[in-house]
Amino acid sequence: MAAATDAVKSGVEQFTAASSVAFKDGVEKTLAALNDANGVSKKNLEAVVASVTAATKGAESLGAQAMAFSKKTFEDQVVAAKSLASAKSVQEVVELQTSFAKTALEAYMAEVGKMSETVSASVKDSMKPLNERMTAMVEKMQAAR
Repeated sequence: MAAATDAVKSGVEQFTAASSVAFKDGVEKTLAALNDANGVSKKNLEAVVASVTAATKGAESLGAQAMAFSKKTFEDQVVAAKSLASAKSVQEVVELQTSFAKTALEAYMAEVGKMSETVSASVKDSMKPLNERMTAMVEKMQAAR
């Protein structure tokens, strides 16, 4: 009977030791995974902040362009109004108005092109940090396979 008791005692001790090692390994792996997740979350947050910062700069640039264009347009309209007021004939008024309309339309189209470039660059700059994080995540997932 003593042999059976010793065998059971030995089995329990081995089970306890193996369980303790397995538990310790599990806890260490879980902590390592949590540390990795925290690092990834931190990098993701940094990417979002960089993205918002780039978008804000783009919006500021676009706003400044719009204000400069509005100011220039107003100044051009004042000059055109003075020219029209000093016209000596109906023919001269028509010519001045036609010239002003053509110039205004060309300036508008050029400004729309510039603003489109600004928006495009802003979107590209604001998406870059997010794209980098997504690429890193995809690479990490592929490496885990």
